[in-house]
Amino acid sequence: MLGYMTQTAVRVRGLTKRYGEVRAVDGIDLDISAGEVFAILGPNGAGKSTTVEILEGYRKRDAGEVTVLGIDPEHPTRPWRGRVGIVLQTANDTAELTVRETVRHFSGYYPQARDPDEVIAQVGLTEQAGKRIRQLSGGQRRRVDVALGVVGDPELLFLDEPTTGFDPEARHRFWDLIHELAREGTTIVLTTHYLEEAEALADRVAVIARGRVVAQDRPATLGGRASAKARVSWLDEGERKQVETDTPTKTVLELTRRFDGEVPELTVTRPSLEDIYMRLISSPLAEVTQ
Repeated sequence: MLGYMTQTAVRVRGLTKRYGEVRAVDGIDLDISAGEVFAILGPNGAGKSTTVEILEGYRKRDAGEVTVLGIDPEHPTRPWRGRVGIVLQTANDTAELTVRETVRHFSGYYPQARDPDEVIAQVGLTEQAGKRIRQLSGGQRRRVDVALGVVGDPELLFLDEPTTGFDPEARHRFWDLIHELAREGTTIVLTTHYLEEAEALADRVAVIARGRVVAQDRPATLGGRASAKARVSWLDEGERKQVETDTPTKTVLELTRRFDGEVPELTVTRPSLEDIYMRLISSPLAEVTQ
């Protein structure tokens, strides 16, 4: 997909936001291409939520330049609002309406909405479509939030912790929906605490810590992940042994000769996305990379 991207959906330069003496966002630069699934990761208080709220037009910035679908979100137009879908981390709902009534009602706000019943099925609420919102569990209400975010068939979709409260089956069904939207060309900006979710969905990820972007790349190569030392582990006379090496194939061949064939309980692993993420957010000297 990335090879076909020629337009920029989101452009951010020098974004700054202060709360008193605290710089919640400290000079962030971002470029998100049209049709890209872009994940923003970071611990609580890192500035990612503030950044996304500025992109959505819900919060004013102190400095910097921001364009989202060619418009400054601080001065949104009605047509621009119709092109943007938002799934907030918390949302107010219409407790007395049914799921179907709620999704159909919101679909009427958009000129080219998706089929409400299809959207309800995609978020796994077909069996609950006739229930009132107040009768749903917390996780089911969260699925309604997602349905309302995608029913307008937006060009750009903001997802803030979208699968909180989902069981594993519902989470994977939601991932299928995101893949489908991405294939159709929807630009998706995702914040999530589930690193496996970012790895499964995102073309690129940015890690924000202390109000700055400390790393930005594809999940497979973030923070030097692809070239990081591999860990080779095996069982030797009942004792687990391991080495970290830049040449895991050579190490495995040496072990194969040593054991004259099969190496007991051999594993070869490179750092996971979680390993890299934890290193990036914990290092006070992490360099900004674009």
